[in-house]
Amino acid sequence: MDLNTRIENTLTQLRTAIETYQPSAFSSSLSAEDMVLLDLIERSKLSVDVFTLDTGRLPEETHEVIGLARQKYQQRIRVLFPDATDVESYVNQHGVNGFYSSTDLRKRCCQIRKVGPIKRGLKGKKLWITGLRSAQSTATRSHLEALAWDETYGLYKANPMLDWTTKDIFAYVAKYDVPISNLYQKGYTSIGCAPCTRPITSGESERAGRWWWEESDNRECGLHVDAHGRLVREVLSNDKNGNS
Repeated sequence: MDLNTRIENTLTQLRTAIETYQPSAFSSSLSAEDMVLLDLIERSKLSVDVFTLDTGRLPEETHEVIGLARQKYQQRIRVLFPDATDVESYVNQHGVNGFYSSTDLRKRCCQIRKVGPIKRGLKGKKLWITGLRSAQSTATRSHLEALAWDETYGLYKANPMLDWTTKDIFAYVAKYDVPISNLYQKGYTSIGCAPCTRPITSGESERAGRWWWEESDNRECGLHVDAHGRLVREVLSNDKNGNS
């Protein structure tokens, strides 16, 4: 599929979802795919609340992207922070880098720094727009649907970038001069908190650089998983009780 067709298909999905479910929000991680999605939203003047999370451990390159995005799009991107009391309690109990000690402590850190703030950002919304892509991880994201009911957050989740390849993403970035993190030039392919992200090596999956010290193939922060740790994948044609 050529890039122009990919763009039109994505915009059709976006417009349909946004017109059907309002109010809507786009939670941007400021990744390359999310910056492409923001560019599409801005160019099409879609009515979407845009916000991002500052976990308190982001690389400086990610902060720079926030400034560049605000400059280019004149868009007031809301920045949400974790609860300071929760962060303080975690650090006092487990140390600044306690997440290296166990998967449970890492997931607890993600809950405090990511899941808590995003719940605030999505409060009152009927549609959550994400930049999730199937190509990011064959183990955990290959079965996602373009539109799904998210039982955890109680709203619909749209994944309009699902079928975009990495080549598509960077072709769009080049064509429309989309600002992205300089870390992509240093071998990073999936960027999160600074201590939890590393560049990947040849042959590794795009998300191999996230929580690389963990053995599990199911490395997710908890934003997009259900109560059982599975990525939400229920299609729109299924009812909200999970019937298939």
